[in-house]
Amino acid sequence: MKFVAFARELQGTGASRRLRIAGRVPGIVYGAGTPANIELDHNALFHALKKEAFHSSILEMDLAGQVEKVLLRNVQMHAWKQQVLHVDFQRVDATTRIQKKVPLHFINEAESQAVKFDKCLINHIVSELEIECLAEKLPEFLTVDLGGLSKGQSLHVNDIKLDAGIKVVTHGRKNPAIATVVAQEEEVVVAPVAAAPAKGKAAKGKK
Repeated sequence: MKFVAFARELQGTGASRRLRIAGRVPGIVYGAGTPANIELDHNALFHALKKEAFHSSILEMDLAGQVEKVLLRNVQMHAWKQQVLHVDFQRVDATTRIQKKVPLHFINEAESQAVKFDKCLINHIVSELEIECLAEKLPEFLTVDLGGLSKGQSLHVNDIKLDAGIKVVTHGRKNPAIATVVAQEEEVVVAPVAAAPAKGKAAKGKK
């Protein structure tokens, strides 16, 4: 994905406030050289942030006609407004090794033995994983195939097929589960109880 940034000359709280009033977002680009203060169009950035790939892939930043590869590192949002307050990017190249959280895309759930025949549910324990790899090898997402699961089984990190050079960072946890099969609770149907005749009233047909 490609986006346009502009050099930001003025700094400080007051300057940032004026930028936001003007519909701009202050930001910074660091890594592989001198940090650069930048500003971006708020609406364009806000819509870009809604796209999954903007968070988990290498981006092309056009700054004064020069295109650099960067990675989104941090976004500061307003506490209650739909407003981006600040954004951070990191420059990357072919030799940059990074750690980054990427989303999981689950496939073949409905076709699994667990769901189709065992009538179970599959609980997605996590929706993203942190990986370590060269920046140029960063995937937009990881595909998790649930098609082989059946009742009583779980799927773990080691079950995911990864490209060469990509490693999942588990922070000391040994092969954590990312999805597990759970049995559906049986629905109990209670038959309606007929209302008893009101006291003081004779049953129909009797005097």
